[in-house]
Amino acid sequence: MNWKPDRKSKIPIYKQLALYIETGIADGTFPHDKPLPSERGLAKELGVNRSTVIAAYDELESNGLIDRNRGSGTTIRKDIWGISKKRIPSWNRYIKAGSFLPNLPVTQRIHKEMAEHNLINLASGELSQDLFPMKTLREITSNRSFIGSLGYDHPQGNAILRETLSKHVKHFRSIDTNPSSILITSGAQQALHLVVQCLLKPGDAVAIENPSYHYNLPVFKSAGIKTYYLTGDQEGINPNDITTLYKKHRIRMIFLNPIFQNPTGSLLSEERRKKVLEISSEYGIPIVEDDPYSLTAFTGEKLQPLKSLDHYGNVLYISSLTKIVASGLRIGWIIGPKPVIERLSDAKQQVDFGHASYTQWIANDFLDSNDFESHIDHLIKQLRSKRDQIVTSLQSFLKEQVDFYIPEGGIHLWCRIKEDFNETQLLEESIRRGVIYVPGSTMGSEKGFVRFTFSRENEENIHEGIRRFSEALQRVAK
Repeated sequence: MNWKPDRKSKIPIYKQLALYIETGIADGTFPHDKPLPSERGLAKELGVNRSTVIAAYDELESNGLIDRNRGSGTTIRKDIWGISKKRIPSWNRYIKAGSFLPNLPVTQRIHKEMAEHNLINLASGELSQDLFPMKTLREITSNRSFIGSLGYDHPQGNAILRETLSKHVKHFRSIDTNPSSILITSGAQQALHLVVQCLLKPGDAVAIENPSYHYNLPVFKSAGIKTYYLTGDQEGINPNDITTLYKKHRIRMIFLNPIFQNPTGSLLSEERRKKVLEISSEYGIPIVEDDPYSLTAFTGEKLQPLKSLDHYGNVLYISSLTKIVASGLRIGWIIGPKPVIERLSDAKQQVDFGHASYTQWIANDFLDSNDFESHIDHLIKQLRSKRDQIVTSLQSFLKEQVDFYIPEGGIHLWCRIKEDFNETQLLEESIRRGVIYVPGSTMGSEKGFVRFTFSRENEENIHEGIRRFSEALQRVAK
């Protein structure tokens, strides 16, 4: 076999191998009357683990291309060219050809590990079960009458919920808006996708933070959008860099997470927030503000999002209940100029015919209840305690080996590893020891970082997770 895997490719080797064999079956490289190479022999020939070959054969078998029989080896399924003349579609080719790109392999691996194994989870950006306001949500669903319709709701979302949200953002976030300027979405992620797909076109340039949650989102690459980076410090990005990028690349949009940014936990200072808005107005560049965390300030301070300072309608404001109530509700929203909201609403209708009415009812009643504010107070207290625990644990186990900024809100801690290490080896060793986190390369261009999320686990597990991570680091550090 002359073929060799491309070890620099982002496509996993087992998928490269499966695609090669599938192509070879189609063009006759692998004759249908002869068995395919054995797992052990093929692994030796290619210089890969046997598990890689097994995974490739698993995929080919699931696609109906091969049969695996104990004793007789692996053979091409006769029915492909048999009397029936039936042929299984070449699904791998379709998967590879799709215009919407998949997550990075490392991101896919993290999601799979979290779903299939009981790991100490310092990766998932959601609350622990005990932080969900279960008692109040049960009362809403058990003791109150559902007042909505089970048919299709308003294209922008339930009118009562949008009215409640307009009051909510006024009271808690100092944002003046009205129901007609709000679109209910399936979390902030759908809101972001709608903005990119509807308001930008292939070849457009945008500015994003580096590091940031947006850094490696496939949505930008899938849409053919060029991304340019804004770096920052503990006070967030430098607004003057926006001007530089605009003059050089004519950026069409700015994507910011200014309050307790993911992953750094930084807070864009008020002075810089005002400067960003001035630049936006000067050059006519819209800002997409992602604000999941502004209600989680550990000081209890009421923080002002960019949108609260926006007097001209330059900011599209995205937020949700995912990080402060419950991720499973799938309630997010966009606030912006009415024509923009109507455009995004039209696109959402094409995708899902509007948001589910039942969860909108639950969200509305919770936001409108006296329990919401007490829930936020409790949430802040618990998140602050978890933050303190991860700081203590890092100082205990990794004091001389890491640098980090202590966030004053949110759920993430961005940590620089001082020692030289192989990122893939560290992740694998950590998983083997039963703890998982997010490697820094998925969120930024600089090497040597990891993101720990402290909202999912209790204090005891956070401490144990950092201990296991420290052991993994000692094992792989160069």
